[in-house]
Amino acid sequence: MLERLFGLTEAGTTVRAEVLGGLTTFVTMAYIIVVNPAILTAAGIPQGPSMVATVLTAVIGTLAMGLWANRPFAIAPYMGENAFIAYTVTGTMGYSWQTALAAILIGGILFVALTATGLRATLANAIPASLKYSFAVGIGLFLALIGLAHMGVVTYGMAPSGPLLRLGTLGDTTTIIGIVTFLVMAALTIRRVPGTILGAMLGGTVLAMLLGAAELPGAVVSMPPSLAPILFQIDFSAALTFGFLHVALVVFVMDFVDTMGTLIGVSARAGFLDDEGNLPQIERPMMADALATVAAALLGTTTAGTFIESAAGVEAGGRTGLTAVVCALLFLLALFFTPVLTAIPEYAWGPALVLVGILMLSAVRHIPFDRMEELVPAFAVIVLMPFTYNIGIGMTAGFILFPLFMAVAGRVREVKPGMWALTAMSLLLLGGV
Repeated sequence: MLERLFGLTEAGTTVRAEVLGGLTTFVTMAYIIVVNPAILTAAGIPQGPSMVATVLTAVIGTLAMGLWANRPFAIAPYMGENAFIAYTVTGTMGYSWQTALAAILIGGILFVALTATGLRATLANAIPASLKYSFAVGIGLFLALIGLAHMGVVTYGMAPSGPLLRLGTLGDTTTIIGIVTFLVMAALTIRRVPGTILGAMLGGTVLAMLLGAAELPGAVVSMPPSLAPILFQIDFSAALTFGFLHVALVVFVMDFVDTMGTLIGVSARAGFLDDEGNLPQIERPMMADALATVAAALLGTTTAGTFIESAAGVEAGGRTGLTAVVCALLFLLALFFTPVLTAIPEYAWGPALVLVGILMLSAVRHIPFDRMEELVPAFAVIVLMPFTYNIGIGMTAGFILFPLFMAVAGRVREVKPGMWALTAMSLLLLGGV
């Protein structure tokens, strides 16, 4: 049955590899179960129900990705978009979280319509190969930065009077555990030991507990809170105001570019792209993402999309939708095992992001370094993703600069119509930022 559903043999994988891939993806992104509700409390969304909404959104979206798109990618509420809703839309602009959910629902419905008509796939295929591979490199550096921060190797600096980032305290027990976990993970990868990433993360967790740097979970099983306070709490009363339309536009474009960049970047690392740099049947994972965003708004949480941590599961061996299904089932179980999941410290799973980031750098060889008109936009993508801590900003810079420099080089006719549309959307997003 699994062979018929997922085509394991054709994909060159096994059930064991897919299960391991799903486990790895889940562990590296399980932090969203705790972090997303914590951020959304600033918007006034109660934390307990928000946790349930986060998990159910991940289950729905990731199952759709696995069963419909047959891709090893996981979906959950996005980081970045949740902060935009919590601190800008409700905090600075003064909208209620119910109104913010209306903007997310509108964006999700638009995604479904654009995906069903094939327009989203057309736009994705209009992106030049040099930019697509720069997405993979930029996301790799972004992942590495996130991982180093969670390990304690990198920390915030003293800007604006000092450096933006600085070296962390390497003598801290937690940082030492993170570094040791990474070194073991890298060494086992060199030796091609199966299950390297997941095994090293679990080993780091056990080491932390033995050294007293992490506590054993106080309980194993807990019942999830009720979803009733936030379920279907959509407020369209401000839907016709100019400010609301601006919010809806920013939410729409942020999700559009983030999802596109993640899909293409992780697919490049997994070897899913064809000879022209396109992802075959890209409309299927895009539809899974669109449906997840609609579900997220109705359940009471923010925009959902494909997570860059999916690259960890791909690196662990995941190649088909079975990886996503395993991850979705683990999210479902997480509703009842939250105490155990939160026992895995960030400095134990942070090294996985660093290792995956290193491996994703290999896509740089596909960027034409002898063509400055393509190199400059690719460079902008690569550096701005980690430096602005925002995948969407890096992508929009590339979308804006590519047609500009192609025109300077006398190659403007090579820019596809869909690329011009992405350039226009990017300008709108930057205007919103």
